[in-house]
Amino acid sequence: MQAASREAYAAAAERLEAYLGQAGDPAAIAAVAADLASVADLLRREPRLRRVLSDPARAGADRSELINGVLTGKVSPAAAEIVAGVVADRWSAPSELLNALERLSVSALLASADVVGDLGEVEDELFRFGQVVDANPALSTVLADRNAPIAQRAELVRSLLAGKAKPATVSLAEMALAGFGGRSFAGALTKLVELAAERREKRVAYVTVAAPLDEAEEQRLGAKLSQLYGRDVTVKQTVDPSVLGGMSVQVGADLYDGTVLRRLTETRNALAKR
Repeated sequence: MQAASREAYAAAAERLEAYLGQAGDPAAIAAVAADLASVADLLRREPRLRRVLSDPARAGADRSELINGVLTGKVSPAAAEIVAGVVADRWSAPSELLNALERLSVSALLASADVVGDLGEVEDELFRFGQVVDANPALSTVLADRNAPIAQRAELVRSLLAGKAKPATVSLAEMALAGFGGRSFAGALTKLVELAAERREKRVAYVTVAAPLDEAEEQRLGAKLSQLYGRDVTVKQTVDPSVLGGMSVQVGADLYDGTVLRRLTETRNALAKR
């Protein structure tokens, strides 16, 4: 985000957190999250409305009045108030207004899961679902197909997760289908996992190994990484026999690749240069 949008988003996030602190009821919070997602979906489908609502030549009060007219009777008063505040602020680009509403809807949904103690489970379920999709190229292609209707792909996601995941997990997976923040489906799922961890004040370490780490090994690794980064780190394991041995660990932009595959590749490259 550019500077103006960062300031606007910070203000919007603060207002949302104030609402969340007062609401308390997870069902009401989840309903507001759904309303915010529906507004984001509207702006995604209507680029002209998106441009008007982010037009700096219009007064913020005028933009708020316009969106209130569009949303009256269609979303909850709490959601309408949040959206009116968002569009009244100054945004650097129409796309950044859309991204902000998507992010706010995710924040509200994660908060609803947090209230009932499900946030850690939602984080794990999103990661495991991403692994299932990655392991099935046909499924990955279908879910990532932007030419297929979102409703059709969402129905597939719901059928795959039915009885296996928390409601918040299902809703977040559906948000990923729309390309949360302009990302691919896989990229959106990864970002949602990280946002869930962030709400729990944790960082995510993506660990790739040839054979699964046992619980004690995973805990030791998590403890070492937490010490290194000065913050709790949650470990997400992927088993990939092709790495042959060792492990690869990625935390944010930091990559520590100690796999046998990497060492063999480096050796092969060094020999090829002789």
